[in-house]
Amino acid sequence: MWRRWGFLLRPQWLALYVVVIAFAYLCFTVLAPWQLGKNTSTSRENAQIARSLEADPVPVTTALPQQDSAAPEEQWQQVTATGRFLPEGQVLARLRVIEADPAFEVLVPFAVEDGPTVLVNRGYVRPVAGSQVPAIEPPPAGTVTITARLRDPEPVPPGKDPFSADGIQQVYSINTDQISNLTGIPLTGSYLQLVDGQPGGLGAIPLPRLDAGPFLSYGIQWIAFGIIAPIGVGYFVYSELQVRRREKAAATAATEAASARDAAGEPAAPLTAEEKLADRYGRRR
Repeated sequence: MWRRWGFLLRPQWLALYVVVIAFAYLCFTVLAPWQLGKNTSTSRENAQIARSLEADPVPVTTALPQQDSAAPEEQWQQVTATGRFLPEGQVLARLRVIEADPAFEVLVPFAVEDGPTVLVNRGYVRPVAGSQVPAIEPPPAGTVTITARLRDPEPVPPGKDPFSADGIQQVYSINTDQISNLTGIPLTGSYLQLVDGQPGGLGAIPLPRLDAGPFLSYGIQWIAFGIIAPIGVGYFVYSELQVRRREKAAATAATEAASARDAAGEPAAPLTAEEKLADRYGRRR
């Protein structure tokens, strides 16, 4: 029995086991959950967008009543707000892509009457001379009423700190906590993205397409890969055993034939090419 199964403990086989186990573990604990999580997030966002297309705008204070409020379950809901822009807190979000072209998104705090101060995304402007910030029309002074969509803040990318260029503060993500610390103006957790045709609006940011994407199929594929990999090892073991069994049967038949020739006094048959190689380099063990 040991001679038959002992090859499975050779270094090359042990290395294969480690690689396959590690790969299957990553498939089930990292790769599949990553894609399935993206599918869940995309499906949730699509449902919120679809619901917002049919819902009437509501006052922003119903979703964000306090300064520390956030409304992740109401993302994309249209809201109305009356108040005034605070241009001294303007910040640009850089390295954005709108309809496949680079853009800056212009962010300005907005003080809501009898409500909190919210961050408003006025829309986008295109860079000039490659990557330079263009002249940006200031927001209107005085009290205005705007209609916008609630948006969740974005995570802060690691290693991408805010900076100031030509007197303009720039950030790499729309994160209300970071922008609040940068400007010194308290902001709610959710921010507002202006719809088209609003006071202070710039280039209107289009809604994402209602596309579930390939994330569900990718997640299922990683689960399948995690199952197939150990099965593949089992197939290799089975194939190796079959080869060894055939070699053993051939060697036994050759030995019996040689013994029969010796008993009959017949000359030994010439070695085959495979037998010569086996004698020179060693037989499979």
